[in-house]
Amino acid sequence: MPIFWLDNQSIAFPNPELANEQGVLAVGGDLSINRLILAYSQGIFPWYNPEDPILWWSPDPRFVLFPEELKVSKSMRPYFNNQKYAWSIDRAFEEVIKHCQQNKRKGQNFESWITDEMKDAYIKLHEA
Repeated sequence: MPIFWLDNQSIAFPNPELANEQGVLAVGGDLSINRLILAYSQGIFPWYNPEDPILWWSPDPRFVLFPEELKVSKSMRPYFNNQKYAWSIDRAFEEVIKHCQQNKRKGQNFESWITDEMKDAYIKLHEA
């Protein structure tokens, strides 16, 4: 399958089914709010190294978790009932993404894939 080149004149993506075996669909374009929303609505996401152009991915199969279909086994319920962890929504987004960008993982000897451009784009998307 060919990899498609995007430009900044149109935010349209090719059909996600045209992604190559690794899941790469397109290269280029930008990280504008409208393009990110369109991409995610079609199961496409950006992921690239800082020195590379933007790569747009749509791997098949994709893992999708539907919360209403989640079944927690009886053996896992006591673990969750201990309330060792809490979760929240829409709190400190900018701080969280900055920490994700700066956090080095064990064995990782390269910069984060979260570039400054990507961090800024997702902060703008969250604010929108």
